Amino acid sequence: MFKMKKYFKLISFAVMGCMCISCQLTNSERKKDESMNVVENQVKCTVAVDSITQVGESPIWDYKYNRLLWIDTQGSLFIYTPKDGKNRKMKLDRMIGTVVPYKEDTVLVGLQDGIYEMSLTTKGLKFIADPEGRDAGNRYNDGKCDAEGRLWIGSMDKDCTPLKAGFFLVNPDGSSKTILNGVTISNGVIWSPDNTKMYYQDTPTRNITAFDFDKERGVISNRQEIIHLPDSFGTPDGNTIDEEGMVWVANWDAACVTRWNPRTGELLQRIDVPALNVTAVAFGGENLEDLYITTASLYMPEDKASNYPQAGKLFVVKPGVRGIKCNYWKLGDK
Repeated sequence: MFKMKKYFKLISFAVMGCMCISCQLTNSERKKDESMNVVENQVKCTVAVDSITQVGESPIWDYKYNRLLWIDTQGSLFIYTPKDGKNRKMKLDRMIGTVVPYKEDTVLVGLQDGIYEMSLTTKGLKFIADPEGRDAGNRYNDGKCDAEGRLWIGSMDKDCTPLKAGFFLVNPDGSSKTILNGVTISNGVIWSPDNTKMYYQDTPTRNITAFDFDKERGVISNRQEIIHLPDSFGTPDGNTIDEEGMVWVANWDAACVTRWNPRTGELLQRIDVPALNVTAVAFGGENLEDLYITTASLYMPEDKASNYPQAGKLFVVKPGVRGIKCNYWKLGDK
């Protein structure tokens, strides 16, 4: 979640003129000079939730209960059910960085001060871990569970101080360990469909990083920077993966979502979104054919804000490919 004003001057904005509640899907090929040769191939997308968040984030499809869990980092958790169009809001007393499904009435949340199991009935919290320790002065940010029910979660300094944050592993028994130090804004952790690769992003680097992943031991190795986003594509925020193993990235400061081949580094698709700061993506729906897109209404330069009246809304589009099922905290205790 790349959210601080002081980074605006470091980013080239890709501004688009789409003001309606629709998005445009285009296929692209990356040239050597990193410019884009766009071939138009439009498909319609709609606003799923019309209310505006400050920093919408962390969408994840809870397929057991046919609902989308998502958040506003400024202190709200949402439960969206497409069947009836309802979007339940739970106001929290502190910032939140991520939500992961667990049980029907309980989720795992990364709050600013630790990892908790939270009741969806009472908002009661059960402390699980604080792998970084609050002396660090950071807050927890994006995170997801692997196929063994372990949480991988990162942090960020509240003022985006470079290299001050980290990336951590939290086991189902509450034990934890540091995986990476020297991170600035930890974001976007996902796994390949066969669970042999982990993909990860430290947002200001503009890099998408791949690791070999040992699912049984919960160990990563062989770090490789596989994709570097061109300036016109902003910076990588949240991500997801589809059934073909392609990586989808939410492009902060670039008004789009992009699809990349992690094996070749090729840009495959671009979806333009009527919000400058696109924060996260997740496949959902009964057949995992819908791509949900969260956006932010905060942290836009004053001269840009009026161009994006839809910023902060939750969008959905059918991109023509399916996602894969999410992983549950503690495997939902099976």
